[in-house]
Amino acid sequence: MRNYLLPFLSVFLLSVGDCTAAPDGGLLFQEHCASCHGDDGDGGVGVPLSLDSFLDSVSDDYLFRTIRHGRPGRVMPAFQAMSDAQVNAVVGHMRSWSGKDDAPSAEPQVGETRVDEVITGDVSHGKVLFAKHCAQCHGEDARGGKGTGVTFSRKRNLPIIAPALNNSGFLASASDDMIFNTIMFGRAGTPMTSMLQAGLSEQDIKDLVVFIRSFEAVSKVTDEDGAPEEYDTAIIVDSPYGMDETIENLKQAITDNNFTLIRVETLDHGLVEPGEGNPSQMILHFCNFSMLFDALATDPRVGMFLPCRVTVIERDGKVQLSTINPKRLSSLFNNDELDETCEQMYQLYVTLLEDATL
Repeated sequence: MRNYLLPFLSVFLLSVGDCTAAPDGGLLFQEHCASCHGDDGDGGVGVPLSLDSFLDSVSDDYLFRTIRHGRPGRVMPAFQAMSDAQVNAVVGHMRSWSGKDDAPSAEPQVGETRVDEVITGDVSHGKVLFAKHCAQCHGEDARGGKGTGVTFSRKRNLPIIAPALNNSGFLASASDDMIFNTIMFGRAGTPMTSMLQAGLSEQDIKDLVVFIRSFEAVSKVTDEDGAPEEYDTAIIVDSPYGMDETIENLKQAITDNNFTLIRVETLDHGLVEPGEGNPSQMILHFCNFSMLFDALATDPRVGMFLPCRVTVIERDGKVQLSTINPKRLSSLFNNDELDETCEQMYQLYVTLLEDATL
């Protein structure tokens, strides 16, 4: 199974390699994009990129800006550590899938201001049309479909999760013309159908574009959008009690807060012979299975730090409890839905540790 955390870690560990050599777009794609979008761009957690209906409808500028800005709060990270040459190399690699040398439209050079034809229309009418024809997939607030794109977090009959349109990264990347054409002609190979064939007029579609563009007034991309918020990596609490009493208090707190205690073992369990573990370093495993299911349905990556665990260590006569900080991990995952779940988990962890050490 792919490590879905790789693209997020790569944002921080990106290696520029030999500065004298031209960037290898294929290699960069494999290192930073394939874990979500597939080795050949055929999709997975991320949307499929190699579809002709996609590549023939987006410009190189759109692809460049999407990689650079990402989709804040929507799993796709911002690759701000990449150089312009590296991003362009990835774009070139993606463009090679279409078998065409040229992008659909002329592009400005890096650093130039993009000048787009602005579409005009009735934003109020566009809002009504969006609620009727688009919200079912893209969400009532246009913040995208629920889930991350893997089977556990989406309906099995959906090949992809509908992208967020009310998103600073998308709005900073997409031109009015691109949005118009996508709505008009749809995207073959995805659930996105042609709204023209669905009965909308060209002016209706323009009204939809104006409504989608109206989100930009309150959704601006910033340099901070791609940077995770800083949180402590662990929650650590000192206990006024001895080792045995602290563990008994923690067991009681786990039960009182509707968790099931799974097992108690030494921290070095499995690394030493049975019975030779260090009793001054213990770990308690526990779970609320309803919460576990809801968390996995929100984002399967939470399985990396579930079920819940608290470590209790006695050192120099002092006892300390510690557990992972869910808010730290959620800040790396770039999923607003997951942030809410991890905030709840954080509050539960704090309650457990406080109950055990009062």
